[in-house]
Amino acid sequence: MNYTSKLDKDRAEVVSKEDLGAQTGADGAFEAHEAQAQGPEKGSSRLIWLGVAGAFVLIVGIWFYLHSGAETGPVEAAQVPVVTVVKPGRSTVVGTITATGSLAARRAMPIGSVGEGGEVRRVLVEPGDWVKSGQVLAVVDSSVQVQQQASQAAQIKAAQADARLAQSNLDRALQLVDRGFISKADVDRLTATRDAALAQVELARASLRQLQAQAARLNIVAPAAGLVLERNVEPGQVVGGGSSVLFRLAKGGEMELLANLSEDDLARVRVGAQAEVTPVGSERAFTGQVWQVSPVIDPTSRQGTARIALAYDRALRPGGFASATLTSGTVVAPMLPESAIQSDAEGSFVYVVGKDNKVARRGVETGLVTADGIVISKGLAGTETVVLRAGGFLNPEDTVEPRMAKAAD
Repeated sequence: MNYTSKLDKDRAEVVSKEDLGAQTGADGAFEAHEAQAQGPEKGSSRLIWLGVAGAFVLIVGIWFYLHSGAETGPVEAAQVPVVTVVKPGRSTVVGTITATGSLAARRAMPIGSVGEGGEVRRVLVEPGDWVKSGQVLAVVDSSVQVQQQASQAAQIKAAQADARLAQSNLDRALQLVDRGFISKADVDRLTATRDAALAQVELARASLRQLQAQAARLNIVAPAAGLVLERNVEPGQVVGGGSSVLFRLAKGGEMELLANLSEDDLARVRVGAQAEVTPVGSERAFTGQVWQVSPVIDPTSRQGTARIALAYDRALRPGGFASATLTSGTVVAPMLPESAIQSDAEGSFVYVVGKDNKVARRGVETGLVTADGIVISKGLAGTETVVLRAGGFLNPEDTVEPRMAKAAD
């Protein structure tokens, strides 16, 4: 009885397992069919999520790799900035000053009529002509003066005739004195008459010379040799002693540049300093010399004038504009390019590389500015190692890796 029950129980379990297997097979077939239907969408989504997860893991790994050795020596060394440095030494610098101004005649001579005046008959020169001392510039009508001279010459002849007559009377009287026909008093009277006649001759001659001088002053003449700058008279014009300037002359043809300079530059310029003057529109440079430095500063513009003498040349035209480069002595001092010099509210300074390659701030005073650099008048001896560039990115006590600048730098 028990054995039969056990067989029935085992048979039931077998049947149950077969049913379960059949059910499971049916379910698996269904799932496989469903996966086959949805396979492309679910496969693509899984690949995307796997890619995102992989990228995240890679980023985290890189971050940990970089920061795991942040405290090590090689990375720290890589953070030290490399800077270009230079030892300026000491250079002999010729100071130069640039200025601009107007060209003018060094000695402009106004010429007018100095005589009685009259009508201008001829004008003999033009602006730009070179004239000699005493050369006639304009001829003034002198017909009246010529007649006056002729009249005075006739008076001289009349005075001479009176003088000859008085001399003859005196000579005859002297011959008769010994015979007693002429008294001593008569001789004295005749002598006085003769002397008066001779005096009249001299007076007439002096009057003639005066008329001749007056006639000579009618013409307008050059008081000195030079270059004619202006002509302000025409034939037919009536001129007199009170007339305006008829001609303007540059004495000796000498020109000058009236160079305008600031107070600082004017204090550095000395009489005798050389200068190179270049007129506007010309490539020629003319050598001149400072012959006068203005003792007065314009209170409005805060500028003064240095007068640069120039020799005569037709290319130098009064009234034109020109630039000048003046020398202002020499100095021996360190010189640095502009990039090495920093400035702030405390003034100008440079960075000097010292012990352990640490930079230190060094205050300096600048001097002359040249095409090759800026002169350091105070603050450097010339033997220091100075940061040439990138000083604006440094702070005092920063550690740097200095590299000496090449000649081309």
